[in-house]
Amino acid sequence: MKISVLLPYKENYSFEAAGAVSLFVHNLNNASIYKKNTTVYGNTDNSDLLDLNYRNISFTKNFWKSSSKTYVDSFLNLKNTLQSDIIEIHNRPYYFNQIKNVFKNKIFLYFHNDPLLLQGSKKVTERLNLLNKCDKLLFNSNWSRNRFFQNINFTETYKNKTLVCYQSTSKVNIDFSKKEKIISFIGRLNSSKGYDIFGKAIIDILNKNKDWKATVIGDEPREKLTFNHKRLNILGFKNNKFILNYLKKVSISVVCSRWNEPFGRSSLEAASRGSAVVISKRGGLPETIKNPITLDELSVSNLRKKISQLIYDKSLLLKKQKEMYKSFFLTHKYVSKLIDELRRPKTYNFFFNKDKKILKILHITNFNNRFDGRLHYNTSKRINNGFVRLGHNVLSLSDRDITNYSKSFNDLKGIKALQKITINNVTNFNPDIVFLGHADSINLETLEFIKLKGIKIAQWFLDPIGINTPDNLKNRKRLLNKSNYIDVSFVTTDPNSLNFKSPNTFYIPNPSDQSFEILNNYNTQTENDVFFAMSHGVHRGILKRGKFDNREIILKKLIKQNSNLVFDFYGFDNKEPIWGNNFIDQISKSSMGLNLSRGKPIKYYSSDRIAQLMGNGLLTFIDSKTSYSDFFSKSEIVTYDDLNDLNYLLQKYKKDEKQRKLIARNGKLKYMKHFNSNNVCSYMIEKTLDIRNSKEYLWVK
Repeated sequence: MKISVLLPYKENYSFEAAGAVSLFVHNLNNASIYKKNTTVYGNTDNSDLLDLNYRNISFTKNFWKSSSKTYVDSFLNLKNTLQSDIIEIHNRPYYFNQIKNVFKNKIFLYFHNDPLLLQGSKKVTERLNLLNKCDKLLFNSNWSRNRFFQNINFTETYKNKTLVCYQSTSKVNIDFSKKEKIISFIGRLNSSKGYDIFGKAIIDILNKNKDWKATVIGDEPREKLTFNHKRLNILGFKNNKFILNYLKKVSISVVCSRWNEPFGRSSLEAASRGSAVVISKRGGLPETIKNPITLDELSVSNLRKKISQLIYDKSLLLKKQKEMYKSFFLTHKYVSKLIDELRRPKTYNFFFNKDKKILKILHITNFNNRFDGRLHYNTSKRINNGFVRLGHNVLSLSDRDITNYSKSFNDLKGIKALQKITINNVTNFNPDIVFLGHADSINLETLEFIKLKGIKIAQWFLDPIGINTPDNLKNRKRLLNKSNYIDVSFVTTDPNSLNFKSPNTFYIPNPSDQSFEILNNYNTQTENDVFFAMSHGVHRGILKRGKFDNREIILKKLIKQNSNLVFDFYGFDNKEPIWGNNFIDQISKSSMGLNLSRGKPIKYYSSDRIAQLMGNGLLTFIDSKTSYSDFFSKSEIVTYDDLNDLNYLLQKYKKDEKQRKLIARNGKLKYMKHFNSNNVCSYMIEKTLDIRNSKEYLWVK
């Protein structure tokens, strides 16, 4: 996918002079999956460019041709421009015909102003031409779109050609206690922006409220509206970075335009920084924020009244600040996703309706088919079952089985075959989401192929990640290796405990499965007391000789110090690991289970052992440093602090059969209710599609 973006002639794509159009384009592209494939074209004398994807169009002015037409011709004559998949024109509808005459691929046209005031869309015939020939028309508000369709029947066909795409800004954490008694006005200092109304109202307010001050950011060389007060600070024109930073301390922001603002970036930015925003009911301004303070009557007295209400009622002011901040959602990421959905070759509505759409999911992970059913209950199968039970169309690829079966003289590790098979499956299946589970053999070129098709990619990672965990550096690299192509990552370690930055990473518990965890050991008489099985982190059929695991020290001490307990331990001290049905058979013979993971305990991490133990109704013991007490109470799981504490607790519940069975029963019921594969997979899908959680998940704080 190659995208060329054409700015209006003389649009300043620079830090110090960027207007709404340049900021929109810059922010959109920075958050886009097509960032590396997008080039922005414009004409400016400024050197402090917003990003490196910009190319300046230089040309010689022609007496016989307008500068704008010469500008567009120069754009079309640039190398590779006509090989673009999409050309996106911003705010200049009259560029369209000139480009359409020579460019045969897709053209998108963005409206940032009133369409009826722009050359090329003033007349009905001009707008009908755009509707019939342009691939997509994008408007910065419903008001702007409604203006475009003035005297035109808004048919379903035309509706599908258009999209309301609001401007965006960043959202940062706001400390409302640090808000200062500042009232702001940001914009052109003219009567169309209502600066005369603001100026008259603010002078009176400052006179009556000695502890408040006002700040004005903007200029207007053509219209001289002058207001003076010792607590009225007029800063002149400031760049967007300064404005966003300054708004953090502003308590009240005023946008009182007389003219019909097509959108109104100032109100959007103020709301994103937790200001209480007072706006006029003009144009698209009411669409910029939810629950604004609206000036039904645009007058000095009414503005003065609205501001005064906020000043005198501190609780109302704080309520409005928090309301607007909380309801703000027009982030760069959100808006960029809307645009990217249009850019991608196929279209799919990623937002669930009441009936929940059926997704096509390609699940690439290690299903261990080559091990002949020895791992039929592994996490890959659990997650796969969750997707299927939710009603989605799931295509499963076992990456390590494919590489194992595809080895050849020309492809010693089967990696080439895996890429080909993956690409063929993506092409033929055309999934909405690709989920990767430890799929390290899928190379970056294959991921790029998937991503450029507009397909969501998520990964889940089960191994422990932390500075004190086994294979930390290796696992860190595995997790981050694909990060440029991954939309979301899911880990079984608390993301806040990671000693490195992993973008868009969320915690998931090890899922239980209703078809695997079928035992109720709390309800049966068992011959053994404590069960534990380990594999040293490898899925080997037999014990790996010479491989030491520090858990062996603990296990041997437990055996030595608790001679009255019957331990059923596997995977060390010449006792072979157990798998498949043998594993289930042995689990069924114990009343208690030890959940002991490799390495030092880390917050929220456990292997899938915990799902097998708690899900089958064994009283489960886990190190308190895992913080599983955040999820389960003392009546559902047993946490221990050290070896001595573990010895004591094992003896305690050996003797107290009634309490042992009750805790085990409570633990199973809660684990199966909340940490089941349906819930885990539902959460993974919702996070990947960036939609609101459909339910409360126990592990989400």
